[in-house]
Amino acid sequence: MKTMIGASLLAGSLLVSGATAADAQTKPTLGPDGYGAVKLGMTVKQAKTTGDVVKKRPGHGGCSGWDLKKFPTPKDSVGIYISPNVGLAAIFAAKGMRTPEGIKIGSTVKQVKAAYPRIKRDFHGFYVITVPGNKKAYYTFGVTHGKVTEYGIALTKQDCFN
Repeated sequence: MKTMIGASLLAGSLLVSGATAADAQTKPTLGPDGYGAVKLGMTVKQAKTTGDVVKKRPGHGGCSGWDLKKFPTPKDSVGIYISPNVGLAAIFAAKGMRTPEGIKIGSTVKQVKAAYPRIKRDFHGFYVITVPGNKKAYYTFGVTHGKVTEYGIALTKQDCFN
Protein backbone atom coordinates (compact mmCIF):
# COMPACT_ATOMS: atom_id res chain seq x y z
CA MET A 1 0.00 0.00 0.00
CA LYS A 2 2.79 2.45 0.93
CA THR A 3 4.55 1.64 -2.35
CA MET A 4 1.39 2.32 -4.33
CA ILE A 5 0.80 5.64 -2.54
CA GLY A 6 4.44 6.65 -3.06
CA ALA A 7 4.25 5.76 -6.75
CA SER A 8 1.01 7.73 -7.12
CA LEU A 9 2.54 10.77 -5.42
CA LEU A 10 5.65 10.55 -7.61
CA ALA A 11 3.55 10.22 -10.76
CA GLY A 12 1.40 13.16 -9.68
CA SER A 13 4.40 15.35 -8.94
CA LEU A 14 5.94 14.47 -12.30
CA LEU A 15 2.71 15.43 -14.05
CA VAL A 16 2.46 18.71 -12.18
CA SER A 17 6.10 19.59 -12.88
CA GLY A 18 5.80 18.65 -16.55
CA ALA A 19 8.53 16.01 -16.21
CA THR A 20 8.18 12.43 -17.32
CA ALA A 21 9.41 9.23 -15.69
CA ALA A 22 12.07 9.07 -18.42
CA ASP A 23 13.27 12.56 -17.44
CA ALA A 24 13.62 11.45 -13.84
CA GLN A 25 15.91 8.59 -14.88
CA THR A 26 18.16 10.44 -17.34
CA LYS A 27 21.79 11.11 -16.54
CA PRO A 28 22.81 14.62 -15.57
CA THR A 29 24.21 16.76 -18.37
CA LEU A 30 27.28 18.96 -18.34
CA GLY A 31 25.57 22.33 -18.46
CA PRO A 32 24.07 24.80 -18.38
CA ASP A 33 25.16 25.42 -14.78
CA GLY A 34 27.26 22.40 -13.82
CA TYR A 35 26.93 18.62 -13.57
CA GLY A 36 24.17 17.23 -11.38
CA ALA A 37 24.39 18.77 -7.89
CA VAL A 38 27.87 20.19 -8.61
CA LYS A 39 27.33 23.76 -9.82
CA LEU A 40 29.60 26.44 -11.22
CA GLY A 41 30.33 29.13 -8.63
CA MET A 42 30.03 26.82 -5.60
CA THR A 43 32.46 27.34 -2.75
CA VAL A 44 34.68 24.45 -1.65
CA LYS A 45 32.34 23.87 1.30
CA GLN A 46 29.25 23.79 -0.94
CA ALA A 47 30.91 21.41 -3.42
CA LYS A 48 32.04 19.07 -0.62
CA THR A 49 28.52 19.09 0.84
CA THR A 50 27.16 17.52 -2.38
CA GLY A 51 29.18 14.39 -1.62
CA ASP A 52 30.00 14.16 -5.33
CA VAL A 53 33.55 15.55 -5.34
CA VAL A 54 36.95 14.49 -4.05
CA LYS A 55 39.98 16.74 -3.63
CA LYS A 56 43.10 15.87 -5.64
CA ARG A 57 45.37 18.91 -5.36
CA PRO A 58 45.58 21.70 -2.80
CA GLY A 59 45.37 25.22 -4.11
CA HIS A 60 48.15 26.80 -2.02
CA GLY A 61 46.36 30.14 -2.31
CA GLY A 62 45.23 29.51 -5.89
CA CYS A 63 42.83 27.09 -7.54
CA SER A 64 42.48 23.62 -6.05
CA GLY A 65 41.98 20.51 -8.19
CA TRP A 66 39.10 18.10 -7.67
CA ASP A 67 37.36 15.18 -9.37
CA LEU A 68 33.77 14.09 -9.58
CA LYS A 69 33.67 10.84 -7.56
CA LYS A 70 31.93 9.03 -10.43
CA PHE A 71 34.60 10.16 -12.90
CA PRO A 72 38.11 9.89 -11.42
CA THR A 73 40.88 11.28 -13.61
CA PRO A 74 44.44 9.98 -14.10
CA LYS A 75 47.13 10.86 -11.55
CA ASP A 76 48.37 14.12 -13.09
CA SER A 77 45.02 15.65 -14.05
CA VAL A 78 41.83 16.93 -12.46
CA GLY A 79 38.20 17.12 -13.51
CA ILE A 80 37.28 20.29 -11.61
CA TYR A 81 38.96 23.52 -10.56
CA ILE A 82 37.73 25.52 -7.59
CA SER A 83 38.99 29.09 -7.24
CA PRO A 84 39.18 30.91 -3.91
CA ASN A 85 37.90 34.00 -5.77
CA VAL A 86 35.03 32.77 -7.98
CA GLY A 87 34.22 29.32 -6.58
CA LEU A 88 33.84 26.27 -8.76
CA ALA A 89 35.41 27.60 -11.94
CA ALA A 90 35.40 24.68 -14.38
CA ILE A 91 34.28 21.10 -14.94
CA PHE A 92 35.95 19.00 -17.62
CA ALA A 93 33.91 16.30 -19.33
CA ALA A 94 34.52 12.62 -18.79
CA LYS A 95 33.60 9.92 -21.27
CA GLY A 96 29.87 9.32 -21.00
CA MET A 97 28.95 12.92 -20.20
CA ARG A 98 27.07 15.04 -22.70
CA THR A 99 25.81 18.60 -22.99
CA PRO A 100 22.04 19.26 -22.91
CA GLU A 101 22.36 19.64 -26.71
CA GLY A 102 23.77 16.09 -26.96
CA ILE A 103 27.44 16.83 -27.62
CA LYS A 104 29.91 14.36 -26.10
CA ILE A 105 33.45 13.11 -26.53
CA GLY A 106 33.44 11.54 -30.00
CA SER A 107 30.90 13.97 -31.51
CA THR A 108 31.90 15.38 -34.89
CA VAL A 109 32.66 19.03 -35.60
CA LYS A 110 29.58 18.99 -37.84
CA GLN A 111 27.45 17.93 -34.85
CA VAL A 112 29.03 20.61 -32.66
CA LYS A 113 28.35 23.31 -35.27
CA ALA A 114 24.76 22.09 -35.69
CA ALA A 115 24.19 22.22 -31.91
CA TYR A 116 25.95 25.59 -31.56
CA PRO A 117 25.65 27.50 -34.87
CA ARG A 118 27.45 30.59 -33.47
CA ILE A 119 30.48 28.67 -32.17
CA LYS A 120 33.92 30.14 -32.95
CA ARG A 121 37.50 28.90 -32.81
CA ASP A 122 39.82 30.71 -30.43
CA PHE A 123 43.51 31.43 -30.96
CA HIS A 124 44.41 28.12 -29.26
CA GLY A 125 42.30 26.20 -31.80
CA PHE A 126 39.51 25.30 -29.38
CA TYR A 127 35.86 25.77 -30.32
CA VAL A 128 34.27 28.14 -27.79
CA ILE A 129 30.72 29.34 -27.19
CA THR A 130 28.69 30.92 -24.41
CA VAL A 131 26.61 28.20 -22.75
CA PRO A 132 22.98 28.35 -23.90
CA GLY A 133 20.95 29.27 -20.83
CA ASN A 134 23.94 30.56 -18.85
CA LYS A 135 25.59 33.79 -20.02
CA LYS A 136 28.10 33.53 -17.15
CA ALA A 137 29.73 30.39 -18.58
CA TYR A 138 31.24 29.01 -21.76
CA TYR A 139 31.91 25.64 -23.34
CA THR A 140 35.27 24.86 -24.87
CA PHE A 141 35.72 21.88 -27.20
CA GLY A 142 39.05 20.36 -28.20
CA VAL A 143 38.87 18.65 -31.59
CA THR A 144 41.30 16.26 -33.28
CA HIS A 145 40.71 14.79 -36.75
CA GLY A 146 37.20 16.27 -36.83
CA LYS A 147 36.01 14.76 -33.53
CA VAL A 148 35.62 16.12 -30.01
CA THR A 149 38.44 14.71 -27.86
CA GLU A 150 37.85 16.89 -24.81
CA TYR A 151 35.48 19.56 -23.60
CA GLY A 152 34.43 21.43 -20.53
CA ILE A 153 32.32 24.16 -19.04
CA ALA A 154 33.81 27.14 -17.23
CA LEU A 155 32.81 30.44 -15.71
CA THR A 156 33.61 33.35 -17.99
CA LYS A 157 35.37 35.01 -15.05
CA GLN A 158 37.32 31.87 -14.04
CA ASP A 159 40.89 32.52 -12.93
CA CYS A 160 42.39 29.02 -12.91
CA PHE A 161 43.75 28.64 -16.47
CA ASN A 162 44.18 30.52 -19.77
